[in-house]
Amino acid sequence: MNDIFEKIEKHDGPIGQWANDGEGSFMFPELEGNLSNKMTYNGKEVVNWSINDYLGLANHPDVTEVEIQVTKKWGGVYPMGSRMMSGDTSYHRKLEKKLASFVKKEAALVTNFGYQTMFSCIDTLVNRKDVIVYDIDCHACIIDGVRLHIGKRFTYKHNDMTSFEKNLKRAQQITQKTGGGILVITEGVFGMQGEQGKLKEIVSLKKDYDFRLLVDDAHGFGTMGSSGYGTGEEQGVQDAIDIYFSTLGKSMSCVGGFLAGKKEVIKYLKYNMRSQIFGRSLGLISVKGTLKRLEIIQNSTEYKDRLWKNARMLQSGLKKIGFNLGKTNSCVTPVYIKGDPLYTSRLVQEMRKEHHVFCSMVIYPVVPKDIILLRLIPTANHTIKDIEQTLNAFSDIKNKIGCKLLV
Repeated sequence: MNDIFEKIEKHDGPIGQWANDGEGSFMFPELEGNLSNKMTYNGKEVVNWSINDYLGLANHPDVTEVEIQVTKKWGGVYPMGSRMMSGDTSYHRKLEKKLASFVKKEAALVTNFGYQTMFSCIDTLVNRKDVIVYDIDCHACIIDGVRLHIGKRFTYKHNDMTSFEKNLKRAQQITQKTGGGILVITEGVFGMQGEQGKLKEIVSLKKDYDFRLLVDDAHGFGTMGSSGYGTGEEQGVQDAIDIYFSTLGKSMSCVGGFLAGKKEVIKYLKYNMRSQIFGRSLGLISVKGTLKRLEIIQNSTEYKDRLWKNARMLQSGLKKIGFNLGKTNSCVTPVYIKGDPLYTSRLVQEMRKEHHVFCSMVIYPVVPKDIILLRLIPTANHTIKDIEQTLNAFSDIKNKIGCKLLV
């Protein structure tokens, strides 16, 4: 018999193996100060491209005032307990109605945490007779949900409709025998690559294959579409999305998440999702803060317009310098380079120290081996000066990357 800790002593894992050199720099860096375009790293102010506050609403004065009043009246932890037992409020229900209306769905369920909402939702929706078909590049929260599934599951190549239909056929052959159904899962915007999921193409196959579609639109909610309610609006297929999910931790700059869809489906999830039945309710500070943020973006596209202006300027500038941004067609801005983590980490640290520019560095297994991704998340709060400073920093490191530049 082996001690389960033996493997830990032998190998720290694909990311953990870099802990001694990377902790505090490209892993677990300490950013301090108010969430904004400028924060403090190692005692110096840096242009920050590493938070998902897309619309710049984290510290909007109107939101802050609401959150202060909530704290004064109800304290910082109200309500306590799960919503089913003791944690429901009229404000939770009000937020659900407004979110459902905003994303054009019959009903919505506000949840306590985005990551666990997704994997718990998947676990609740399917049984051993059902088959899941999902994009191979889906977020870890989806992968974890799929792992819980005791039936068959198939991945398809990222945004590859030939691969997708091939796996739909495989799933259909199984469900014809089991009497189960098919759940297709993809993302509205893939958070690392910045590519939109091919929702329109996926939806077009519904007439030939009987499946339900679950879309994780964490990076699309608030940023995509003319009204900002997501990638389904952007591609004109919101009605065909059976279950729409988004975290509140990106455009809403908060905590929690929500699911939206038909009333009977949302009711079923409300009464059967273990992460919500047995987890504590989303705090009222987050609920009322989100209500105010939602009101702000419904009344004006000003913040989304500024976000996209900054994103286009940043992305066009990086491409002009000669960097590879992959196939991004969202605000997510990935910069792909060749190299090992230690080499690239030194460049990233140099950007922070010499140019006062902070961005995230992503390594295997999140991206393929021998590829490093520097991910920048533009926000409505960034300025032209921030972008120019950042482009100067990337121009400088390009000369040091040399043949390692991925083109």
